[in-house]
Amino acid sequence: MTLNKTKLLTLFGIATLGSGLAFAQTAPVSDSQALINVLIKKGVLTDKEAKDITAEVSKAQSAEDVETSGDKYIRKLVVTGRFQAQYAGLGTSISGNPVNPPSTEHFLLRRMYLGVAAQFDDGFSGVLNYDLANSSFDKAYIQWKANALFIIQAGFNKAPFGYEELTSSGDLRAIERSTITRYVDESNNGRRLGASSYRTGIWVGGSESGFFYNVALTNPERNEYSSDSATTFPVNGLGGVATAGTGTTNVFAYYGTVGYGGTWGTGDMKGSFKFGYETGFLPDQGGPAATIGTGRNIYLNGAFADATVGPFNLQAEWESALDDSGAGSGVNSTIKGYWIQPAYKITPQWEAVVRYSYVDSDHRGVALSDVVRSAPSGGTMNTANEWYYGFNYYIKGNDVKLQAGYIHGESNDTVKGAAAQAKTDGLRSQVQVNF
Repeated sequence: MTLNKTKLLTLFGIATLGSGLAFAQTAPVSDSQALINVLIKKGVLTDKEAKDITAEVSKAQSAEDVETSGDKYIRKLVVTGRFQAQYAGLGTSISGNPVNPPSTEHFLLRRMYLGVAAQFDDGFSGVLNYDLANSSFDKAYIQWKANALFIIQAGFNKAPFGYEELTSSGDLRAIERSTITRYVDESNNGRRLGASSYRTGIWVGGSESGFFYNVALTNPERNEYSSDSATTFPVNGLGGVATAGTGTTNVFAYYGTVGYGGTWGTGDMKGSFKFGYETGFLPDQGGPAATIGTGRNIYLNGAFADATVGPFNLQAEWESALDDSGAGSGVNSTIKGYWIQPAYKITPQWEAVVRYSYVDSDHRGVALSDVVRSAPSGGTMNTANEWYYGFNYYIKGNDVKLQAGYIHGESNDTVKGAAAQAKTDGLRSQVQVNF
């Protein structure tokens, strides 16, 4: 189609109007057609030109069948994002110490996710989510859905262990995850295990009539960064997602979660529930400090529950991890802990939250800085716990919300059993925008 300058400007105006109407999602899509009809009556457009322009506008407004190149077709393409800006003001005091570590008083970009989800034909899709604030992946996988009970993912995702860990960071009521979750999942620093969370592998899962499951076969090391680390072995969490295996990681880790959920009640007392069991096995990934070795395995087990009745919600989880030689050569550690979190919607926008969490390292060692994010270390102890008291203000649900809370954490007793104590107190706040 050949158009003069006036008609090109007309096409541009109609296309702009059409895209604006699509973005606003309030005006009827027939407005652009009405404008075309007026231009035909005034003789600006012929019938053929009007039809061609209508086809172009419809193509621009359509969210279906976007042709990318050649024979490649995408049915739907969605751009997503999550921006979290946080303030942490935390101080740590050590019993009997005249000088305490410097406190944390800092603003930070906690997460700056930018993602793309593509839906193809025949049940195939792909997801890529990248954290610009930490230069790390959050998700990167290809998926095939045969039906609701059989969905396969291949690539990079979180291992199916840890209910709180698998809860989206955008849905967390207490801003950061609990002590036991961080101890089991965060990278191995000689105390924490790095036994779950980000992995590369294959996932199979699904749900039907309340029943749900998810199992995974993955590499054993925790990693999420784009490039390979120039420091040490990637089991410390610093390795890139393309890192090749070595003698200590050329094995598979196995994970699985199974559970059941449903709804109850009506009206103001309408509620929901969910409970489940989770497990994992990491061969050759146990050992003292950050050292791993053949025959030293990590065994994971846990259980979780999540129930809502009207404005009240209660979540809880118990986790344990047997680490062969975790406390020293030939000395096993059975790490265990739990978190419990009641929340109450005072109004549709205001919510009060309390969470208590606890971790017992069984003489492997834990520092407050390991399990309370941004907290100064109080030295290596044997147990740790944290109280969180906070409020959430939902401006537009989880898409736009403000959060703030007071934190009190303690670590107690040295790994050899001597009495000792460190305390962390302070405030944490966060603003979040999802799209």
